[in-house]
Amino acid sequence: MDRVTSAQRLIDAPARTPDLGDADRELLSRTLRSASGAIRGSGAPEQLLHGEPQPGNLLSTARGPLFIDWETGCRGPVEFDVAHTPPEVAARYPRTDPDLLIECRLLVLAMITTWRWDRDDRLPDGRLLGRRWLDDLGTMVERSGRRTS
Repeated sequence: MDRVTSAQRLIDAPARTPDLGDADRELLSRTLRSASGAIRGSGAPEQLLHGEPQPGNLLSTARGPLFIDWETGCRGPVEFDVAHTPPEVAARYPRTDPDLLIECRLLVLAMITTWRWDRDDRLPDGRLLGRRWLDDLGTMVERSGRRTS
């Protein structure tokens, strides 16, 4: 939850995120609080997680796939790592809790969106991604039927 705290600090510091509008700031803050609370309260077993499994962190070796870049390694429910993957990958993990997976997807999207609004963000097209992801987050919250309050 360190990364959640880091994202929340950005939201709470308008000087660090000056281009983030009030309604979007509120959506991100509520989502971070609600989703992290649901994950903590889920009672799901924790395990060692990569923390950001994505193709850029995966090497193909003679012995099979190898994850690299363990900078974001953490402990938590497997749904958190699965939340970083497309739905077709997630479908290969039938034992995941579907409701917990939704909460993890919301949390991941809220975190990465928040970082794109940091005035010091250097990701090329980061602000464009941030705008797109805010829209995606609003849609996900609406579709999930969850109130992030």
